[in-house]
Amino acid sequence: MTIDKKVLIVEDELDMALNYERILRDSGMKSLICAEPREAIRLVSLEKPDIVLCDLRMPGIDGMELLQKIKAEWPELPVIMITGYATIDVAVEAMRKGAYDFLAKPFPPDELLLKVERVFDYSKLVQENLYLRRDLDRERQYERIVGESKAIRDVLLQIEKISATDCRVLITGETGTGKELVARDIHRRSLRKDKGFYGVNCASFTGTLLESELFGHEKGAFTSAHSAQRGLFELADKGTIFFDEIGETSPSFQANLLRVIQEGEFKRLGGERILKTDVRVLCSTNRDIKKAIAAGTFREDLFYRLGVVQIRLPPLRERKEDIPLLVDHFLVKCFSQSKKRIGGITPDALDLLWRYPWPGNIRELENAVERATLMASGDELTAEDFAFLFAPEGGLPQRKGTLEDVEKELIQRTLVECNWNKTLTAKRMGISRRALYEKALRLGISLNPANYLDRA
Repeated sequence: MTIDKKVLIVEDELDMALNYERILRDSGMKSLICAEPREAIRLVSLEKPDIVLCDLRMPGIDGMELLQKIKAEWPELPVIMITGYATIDVAVEAMRKGAYDFLAKPFPPDELLLKVERVFDYSKLVQENLYLRRDLDRERQYERIVGESKAIRDVLLQIEKISATDCRVLITGETGTGKELVARDIHRRSLRKDKGFYGVNCASFTGTLLESELFGHEKGAFTSAHSAQRGLFELADKGTIFFDEIGETSPSFQANLLRVIQEGEFKRLGGERILKTDVRVLCSTNRDIKKAIAAGTFREDLFYRLGVVQIRLPPLRERKEDIPLLVDHFLVKCFSQSKKRIGGITPDALDLLWRYPWPGNIRELENAVERATLMASGDELTAEDFAFLFAPEGGLPQRKGTLEDVEKELIQRTLVECNWNKTLTAKRMGISRRALYEKALRLGISLNPANYLDRA
């Protein structure tokens, strides 16, 4: 038992109060004794005890009235009521008015200690949860959509319009564009924000595992189902479920999901009982769902049910004006996690990030900033700190080179990735075809693949 804990004993019989004080002192706790209920209020304010141990029957203000006054002023302060008039009705009334627990005289010392220790254990759990929530809030301050480009402002406007409704939303976009971030933002702005948000990566489940995860299962539904288990559609009732990569699901799952959306009901795997649920469904995909429908791998009726509203997230190459803001955002986040402070980024480095095609989008940019921050030797990120982006297979280059060397390697690498298609290369780099030709001329780059074959 922690020695620093303090208990306020409110008891008009001095012998009883001293007895309680001795029991608690022997267990390492400090106690204060108060015989007058009105004085107890002043002592709570002055001494800030961790627990109040209060007799129910006292002259003047009785324990029940004191309990109400304490809970009105200090609702989080635990109060244990003590009385020799133990009846169920009295206990229920005390608990209803906010008492944490109840002791009936006479009681052995061990029972008093057990009740007090339970309060401390509970208070510790509450405090730990508070810290966890604060940590989570600190972490979530970085989970926001960053950008001021027209493309991202259009997305934010869509989110604002639909969040307060219960409409289903299909979020599309390339890998790394922030689809789950958008889903979480929709949930946080919705009427369901006080309920749970449950994200499910559909691509990470095989066979019936996804259906078991969502619908639950009865004992014996499949080989490893040794006991019944509730699924997310039960746990997430009144909340939100986000299906990441919905295009990866099986026809069987799609049929069951359609039923949940249409009827608001489902069955556990291996079960016969129909269960009801009320959840908001958000989905995402990086696939072309219409092509999947044409190929017969995705149900057209489910697509129209899921995509009541569709939000397309632009790839980073279409919103490169947001790169400086994103870099600043990730630098702050890196400092909060690694405590390594980087004051900013040089113009040359920013120009380099602007010219890079970012096939992995925002996720790749965040990883690049984090890696550059950890490896940087100065208080600003330089072009050399991002040279790893252009080295073969992400390894460190043999030499750092100049900015022109890095830019030349970027263009040549992008040409190869685009199979020497100049229009596609320019688009991926976020420049015009004419600008690509001008850069190639300035840097001495041949745009003819045959010249590279001749060298080989």
